[in-house]
Amino acid sequence: MTPGRIARHLLVPHWVALRPFPASVLGRIESAIGSSERKHDGELRFAAEAGLPLASLWRGQSPRGRAIELFSQLRVWDTEHDSGVLIYVQLVDRTIEIVADRGINARVAQASWDGICRRMEAAFRGGQFEQGALAAIDEVTALLASHFPASGANSNELPDTPVVL
Repeated sequence: MTPGRIARHLLVPHWVALRPFPASVLGRIESAIGSSERKHDGELRFAAEAGLPLASLWRGQSPRGRAIELFSQLRVWDTEHDSGVLIYVQLVDRTIEIVADRGINARVAQASWDGICRRMEAAFRGGQFEQGALAAIDEVTALLASHFPASGANSNELPDTPVVL
């Protein structure tokens, strides 16, 4: 962990995470997640945070490690069909990670998730936060619909509301 990275994480205020994701954008992300989940038996969560917490920095945690930690904390792993997916946006490092449950990982290659992340990062670099997030949700929806098509008995096991940490 470099001193510069630690300083960036500690000095960037929390509200920075809210700037690209005002309430109107978060509402559209929530609607997109709700619409997505009607097309498949997966569960989708979206989480964004400005910088890593001090404890994570101290441990030298990577954005991927933080995404896995949040996957657990948000209970994305705790779905009936092992079909939870977390889209994690970490703004200070400008990194996006997608973590999928074991049921999905058995059918979808990590390269597919990585491609979605890189396209979303490119949109964000261009200042297109809403478009990038919604396009990523559409891509995740297509993957989940092809591997976990809606069975009609899909209860909404996780909140659709995006989490801003």
